[in-house]
Amino acid sequence: MIQLIVLFYVAISTLAYEKVCVLFNIAALQSSVAATQSLDSDEGLKLSAKLFQQSAGIFNYLKGNVMMAIQQEPTPDISPETLGALSALMLAQAQEIFVHKAIHDSMKDGIVARLAAQAEELYADALKLFQKEIFRAFWDKEWVPLIAGKQAGYRAMAEFYQSLVCKNNKLIGEEIARLEHAVELFKAAQQRSNKPNLFQDYANRAQRNLTEVKKDNDFIYHERIPDIKNLEAIGKASVAKLLPLPEVFSADFKDLFAELLPLNVRHALSAYENRRNELVNYEISNLREMTQLLNSVLASLNLPAAIEDTSGTEIPQSLLDKASYVREAGGIKALESSMIDLPDLLQRNKELLDECERMLQEERESDNQLREQFKERWKRTPSARLTEQFTNNLQKYREIINNAVSADKVVREKYESHKEGFEILSLEEDELARAIPQGSALQESSAVIKLRKLMEDVTTLKTVRDTIENEFKFAANDMKTTFLSALAKDGVIDEPNISVESLGKCYGPLQKQVRESIAQQEKLVAEIQSCHSEFTNEQAGSGSTRETMLCKLASAYDAFKELKNNLVEGVKFYNDLTQLLVVFQNKISDFCFARKTEKEELLKDLTTNLSQTGPVATPSIPSHHSGPPGINPTPESATASPQLPYPMQHQGGMPIPYGATPATPYPAYVPPPMPTTYNPYATMPYPNQGYNPYQGVPQAPFGNYATLPRYGGAQPPHGQNPW
Repeated sequence: MIQLIVLFYVAISTLAYEKVCVLFNIAALQSSVAATQSLDSDEGLKLSAKLFQQSAGIFNYLKGNVMMAIQQEPTPDISPETLGALSALMLAQAQEIFVHKAIHDSMKDGIVARLAAQAEELYADALKLFQKEIFRAFWDKEWVPLIAGKQAGYRAMAEFYQSLVCKNNKLIGEEIARLEHAVELFKAAQQRSNKPNLFQDYANRAQRNLTEVKKDNDFIYHERIPDIKNLEAIGKASVAKLLPLPEVFSADFKDLFAELLPLNVRHALSAYENRRNELVNYEISNLREMTQLLNSVLASLNLPAAIEDTSGTEIPQSLLDKASYVREAGGIKALESSMIDLPDLLQRNKELLDECERMLQEERESDNQLREQFKERWKRTPSARLTEQFTNNLQKYREIINNAVSADKVVREKYESHKEGFEILSLEEDELARAIPQGSALQESSAVIKLRKLMEDVTTLKTVRDTIENEFKFAANDMKTTFLSALAKDGVIDEPNISVESLGKCYGPLQKQVRESIAQQEKLVAEIQSCHSEFTNEQAGSGSTRETMLCKLASAYDAFKELKNNLVEGVKFYNDLTQLLVVFQNKISDFCFARKTEKEELLKDLTTNLSQTGPVATPSIPSHHSGPPGINPTPESATASPQLPYPMQHQGGMPIPYGATPATPYPAYVPPPMPTTYNPYATMPYPNQGYNPYQGVPQAPFGNYATLPRYGGAQPPHGQNPW
């Protein structure tokens, strides 16, 4: 098999050209993989035939589209003539595989003969294209002889297998004529290809069959041997096809550029997402605050437990459900475990922030010290001016941590105030029954019936609110298409108006439901309080201690749920803050390293300048200090080179940190987004405080990809990479 391994280094700055190059290399790779498959296994034969046909289809597609894609004179390797020749060669090799497949599957000799005849014709077509003068120096020198050898070889194969058909039909003369022609063609194939062993097994079989049939004809049949030119031509069976270019080349294909958008569209999407999050968070927060208020009112009235306590001795079902929830959530031990983790997480963040502050302070003090030492010769930008943004963000992070400490204190206070209730709710059912005082049985009345109906309305209201909240979370608009359409139509994006209009359409009905739910709650609470007053009058004096305990446990249940959510939010908050502070610390570390490198270079320059300055003139020695007459002291050479541990030559400019342009000595620091302050009274973990440290980094322009070969086996120049 002929493996197409070609590398051509050309730079044309068009995406269409890159697509052509990628398709060319895919086809070349497919041919290489196909050529390495085993021809002794059914799987290898099938894969090889498939890949050769796909490769031929890609080359044929490129042949018809390359000129439109690059719109200039193509390089020799992707000219339509070259691509047509390669397509013809791949198709011929695919047909060759089908010949081997037929032999491997022991198909009839006539079928193999027709397949081989078609392979010979395809190789003949490829040979005509490869022998054109313009390709003489282009192809590998072994390709054309090998193609010529295969053309003769498959013609011989067709004659050989057709001779077997003649043998079965007792056509002795025609069999001898075809075998003689096959033997000649096998020899020609070996000579043309310069490969003495090409088709050798079939050549030996043909020679043996020819010797045997000639002997039989001489002694038995005495049939006349016809001229090969007068024999009927062998039919052809074309099986190999040009497979069309597939839309995707892999089963798990993922478009790498699916998310690629214009920058102004990305900015518009970011602004829209901020507006959407603000609206959703506000509405959900409003709903949850109202639900908490409703729970507080019910807990203060000991509802629904008060109307479920029919015997005065059994535990109300609502309280059993609440206790079961607390136990399944881990009880008071789960709260204590989470609260133990918070100080460690807080301390980790404090240490990160302290380290950031220490690095900035150390760099600032070093700069001030050298500025004081060298005065006006220390000409670099003061640290205070460069670290202003760092300092501001440091203060913001410090404020966030202080707020978190206050929030942790509120959580601790709420825990302590409801600790007894948490302990009781964490008990098993029998222990819980013993912990609750007994009271008198509930008297059935119209007030009780009304309260039960109102409790059903409360349950329905909460269910509806859960549905509204989920709809708020998962409702979405295809703003990408909207912004792209606006950009294509007007050339600009009026993000505020488009976003407000879209948010109104998407979330307007949900906002209306929120307002209706709040109004319904106000009406419901008024009815509950009125009925409860009537209920209290009816049940006056019955089990006040039990009533107080049930109210206390209802309040503890609500506090447990709230604290559980607060602690989950708190842990997430501290972990997210840790990631932000690590990124912030890395930014400061990079800055300090760049400043340190700059400081060292500047010190070298200053020291070099000082060492190259001539010494001050020495005053004349007074005559009375002169030595004896005739003896003159030898002055020390003023030009002696000082023995300093610094280079005498300027070592180049100041280093520029990564990401900076030559015009600015330091990268412009883009502060990371601050995390939302952790609030123990928050009603939900407001989403997506994620930080992308790579956001805003400019993308380097694409280089010139060397994707295609020049003349067979050419390698890139030394020191240059093709990728």
